[in-house]
Amino acid sequence: MATTKWNLDASHSEVQFKVKHMMISTVTGHFSQFDASIETNGDDFTTAKASFSAEISSISTNNDQRDGHLKSADFFDAENHPQISFSSTSVEKKDDENYVLNGDLTIRGVTKAVSLKVEFGGIAQDPWGNTRVGFMIEGKINRKEFGLNWSAVTEAGGIVVSDEVRLHVNAEFVKEAVAAEA
Repeated sequence: MATTKWNLDASHSEVQFKVKHMMISTVTGHFSQFDASIETNGDDFTTAKASFSAEISSISTNNDQRDGHLKSADFFDAENHPQISFSSTSVEKKDDENYVLNGDLTIRGVTKAVSLKVEFGGIAQDPWGNTRVGFMIEGKINRKEFGLNWSAVTEAGGIVVSDEVRLHVNAEFVKEAVAAEA
């Protein structure tokens, strides 16, 4: 079976996270420097082997003070753990548009198994003859399971930052080449 490599088109992709603040509103952040690739047997995404990494230094929540705090040892500890990474272990097809992507997520040197919901956006040819594929990926993690333990409580006993973090990724990939296996 031929192996197909799909390279991320970062200019048409985004990596966001959302976390509750004071348990009454949501703060959205994103990473501006990230990379990903997928290898499949032909165009069969149930065979996908996916990898992803994001640079902690590129985190942005549109607040410089908060971004600096997130990069500090209280949260991501960017000096000692400059990247987040993900490596898939399996893909489950639910129907023609929905998959579950299982894999190992590493944050701050801690690796945990996660399952992410994937919505297949389709395959299309661009005006230059390239084959492109798009996905919307969502999931949630508990930040404390990855060593992001900072917390504060208000005088009234309210939580400042929730433990649950929602992940939202829109990813577009370009087919690189098809090579026959030896």
